[in-house]
Amino acid sequence: MRTCLKIPFIAAMAVAMMAASAVAQPVYTGPPLDFTPLIEAARVRGPLDFCGEPVPLHDPDVRERMEREMLLVLWNAPQVIMWIKRSGQYLAPIEAALRKRNLPQDLKYVAVVESALRPHAGSPKGAMGFWQFIEPTGRKYGLTIDPEKDERRNLLAATDAALAYLRELREMFGSWTLAVAAFNMGENGLRKEVAAQASGDYYRLYLSLETQRYLFRILAAKTILSDPGRYGFHLRPDDIYPAQPSEHIALDIARETPLLAVAQAANTSVKIIKDLNPEIRGYRLAPGTHRILVPAGSASGLIERLAQLMPLMPPANDKGDAIVYVIKEADTLTAIAERFNVSVADIVGWNRLEAKKPIQPGQRLVIHVKAVGSSGKPGP
Repeated sequence: MRTCLKIPFIAAMAVAMMAASAVAQPVYTGPPLDFTPLIEAARVRGPLDFCGEPVPLHDPDVRERMEREMLLVLWNAPQVIMWIKRSGQYLAPIEAALRKRNLPQDLKYVAVVESALRPHAGSPKGAMGFWQFIEPTGRKYGLTIDPEKDERRNLLAATDAALAYLRELREMFGSWTLAVAAFNMGENGLRKEVAAQASGDYYRLYLSLETQRYLFRILAAKTILSDPGRYGFHLRPDDIYPAQPSEHIALDIARETPLLAVAQAANTSVKIIKDLNPEIRGYRLAPGTHRILVPAGSASGLIERLAQLMPLMPPANDKGDAIVYVIKEADTLTAIAERFNVSVADIVGWNRLEAKKPIQPGQRLVIHVKAVGSSGKPGP
């Protein structure tokens, strides 16, 4: 019978040891610390592969890089536990999408490493969602990203886009290993490095430190999640978060519709609607057709209930009529706000601007005003 590796206990003891060593007194006098289980856990025995491509663990450099990521991932035991707990909600749909496209199941671990399976995960560089697309790449692969909707946060849409992108990268570079490296750093950057170093072997390429670690983080996630019990992660079936039972419905709406009305028509809360549809920005649906998820069993009769509720909702134009203003050279948010007699906070909120990101000439802003005269300034 295989002995469970008590990684969380060892990590806790290590923290205690470091705390004890930070001051001269008191000196740690407890039982001798034994890191053998942690060392054993990080010792990856082959064979190991990624999408069927062998990992050369016989190479000392490759083994060191792999063991480093294993140690770092195991040290963050709470994060691994959350990966496992979220797997029922998010990994199962990704696995189904991979089977449908006849793609390797190992690709699901890319999403684990990119976002920890969190729809709202973001990066300082503007990447967002389960697969951490930046806006231009997301749009290139069919995702809607605008002030009303960000499909990078929609699991199915973002997964479709990511798998299309990864398949294209595989065809471009000839291996899944290089495909995920390109997914991380961009195909143009990787292509330049491959040409400059005359090598198409990921393990022998000198890349950015992030990309050099990237595949090994994915391999560490695969190794641990493929056999979590071996590393001390013994979760029961009821520890796994279940997916919210839901069904799709298409809404054709002629006027801006509050999510509160949709939630009430579905006999649920705004939070549930937002959780089921994380791609929706704000609390209203713009006029048009929307295919959204609602709690299972609520789609029947929802359109009729919504029609009854809408007359009871505040008018969508209570903020004033919406105009589109094109930012000019030397414009500032303060000057624009003063011109239209609104607050800077209003403009930021209406357009979901990032506080630290400056506005640019040519950028379009939606501004709500009561009336606009021929000069473009608010009328009386």
